[in-house]
Amino acid sequence: MANATDAGGITFDRVGDYAAARLTQKLSECPDCGGTGLMRTTTHQNGRDYEVVTACPRARLQKRATLYNQAHLPAVQSLATFETYKPSNAEQHRALQVVKEFAFRWPTQRGFVLSGPVGTGKTHLLSATLKHVAIELGVNVSYVEISLLYSQIRRGFQDGKSGGEIIGPLSQVDVLAIDELGKGRGSQFELETLDELIARRYNAGKVTLFATNYSLKPPEERAQRGYFGTETVLESAKDSKLLCDRVGDRIYSRLCEMCEFVEFPAATPDMRRSPQLAGRKRP
Repeated sequence: MANATDAGGITFDRVGDYAAARLTQKLSECPDCGGTGLMRTTTHQNGRDYEVVTACPRARLQKRATLYNQAHLPAVQSLATFETYKPSNAEQHRALQVVKEFAFRWPTQRGFVLSGPVGTGKTHLLSATLKHVAIELGVNVSYVEISLLYSQIRRGFQDGKSGGEIIGPLSQVDVLAIDELGKGRGSQFELETLDELIARRYNAGKVTLFATNYSLKPPEERAQRGYFGTETVLESAKDSKLLCDRVGDRIYSRLCEMCEFVEFPAATPDMRRSPQLAGRKRP
């Protein structure tokens, strides 16, 4: 564990591959509940005293830390917050405003899609959003990098699991962040997996957040080329820089309904290569 930062009784660390939250003081050491997670108080009503059992604030905090840990956010994003994101252009400022409005106005019916070059802070904003709604609001959240999900499902096949068994929990979580949307080989398996996951969340009215390196703009030649579904991968789409080509029209159409789009300019600088970070170790 390293570079922990305190946030209202919770510290955030890197533990293995994932970001992790823990209480600054263990629940078992709580002087208010004696480690039970429950507090007994007395209330007076109608001339009589009643004993009331309520959850200890530390127990509620522990529950929210558990929600954060179950999200499996990348370890490198353990310190990601809205305050530590440093936009450099108007669209990055807009992105920060969009994600903050989503977090502070939860519950909402629409998510967002962040598009831009590598190193422009898209995963940072996804992580900061999930951290806020899990820790501050107690929302059940999850994060998945799409190519790692494909690999997880393939490994599951070897253990006799179906793709649906792995996708199932991701279909039901209140807020799911899907990173690197459009990444992959564009195989039938990948497109069908993505289509099933998004369709299940779309049909259930679940909120989904996305980040991608591919442009959100529809292709100018769309009218001539016709409909591109997820059943067939066109050779031309494999090298396309357009998200609608990478995921197909059905998924793209659902994204338009499910999410607000924010696209960073192609010239947005890579924060990892910024001169300000030169010689500085990553947190």
